[in-house]
Amino acid sequence: MTTQTVEYIRYRIPEDRSAEFLAAYTRAARQLAASEHCVSYELARCEEDFAHYVLRIVWTSTEDHLEGFRQSELFPGFLAEIRPYVGAIDEMRHYKPTTVRGLGAAEPTLYEWAGGAEALGRLTAVFYAHVVKDDLLGPLFAELPAEHAEHVALWLGEVLGGPPAYSEQVGGHSHMVARHIGKGITEAQRRRWVNLMHDAADEAGLPTDAEFRSAFAAYVEWGTRLAVTFSAPGADRPDEQPVPVWGWGAAPPYRA
Repeated sequence: MTTQTVEYIRYRIPEDRSAEFLAAYTRAARQLAASEHCVSYELARCEEDFAHYVLRIVWTSTEDHLEGFRQSELFPGFLAEIRPYVGAIDEMRHYKPTTVRGLGAAEPTLYEWAGGAEALGRLTAVFYAHVVKDDLLGPLFAELPAEHAEHVALWLGEVLGGPPAYSEQVGGHSHMVARHIGKGITEAQRRRWVNLMHDAADEAGLPTDAEFRSAFAAYVEWGTRLAVTFSAPGADRPDEQPVPVWGWGAAPPYRA
């Protein structure tokens, strides 16, 4: 997995050039949007001092920006639009995201919306009660540790935006992924796991609104497909990295 990088470019543009600056970046943004190395971009203007702008570009990696985008056929067109403003740059640097992140109280996390630790505890208890009896999944969990359902509840809680209990008490993302190495999970087993999880969500009384269930379903799909990848023959345990945090409709990018 590669870690995305965030490039910040801070501009100081005189008021009388602001309109042409915004027009130039509107055109230059077409090259960013067309680049396979660009994840997202946003140009913001300071409210306290209109002369200050910050361009935030998320790249798949620093190398992909410098050696990919800048060496691509898209870069000359991008540079042609912004060249008149290069002298107005106060800062142009790459930053790596840290584990300090989260949502403010203005938007509830999926963890809060689901009902917190109690609801996720019900979910995993119901789910694994069905799993151990299932003809397709039962063999995978023949020696299921007593604490497994509790650990998965902690994992789901952290993934859905709750406290980092799994990382603190059990291990990080690498630890969870390592639990699947060598299992040889089949697509049929993955699909059964997904179906039983959705059935358990109904039985455990998790929210049924479309927004929550679509986000929940997206994580279940993403997580189980990742589990299949790392359960395949020859798969290696990945380097340690933060537990992915799921939101309302956005998947954290993954690159093998």
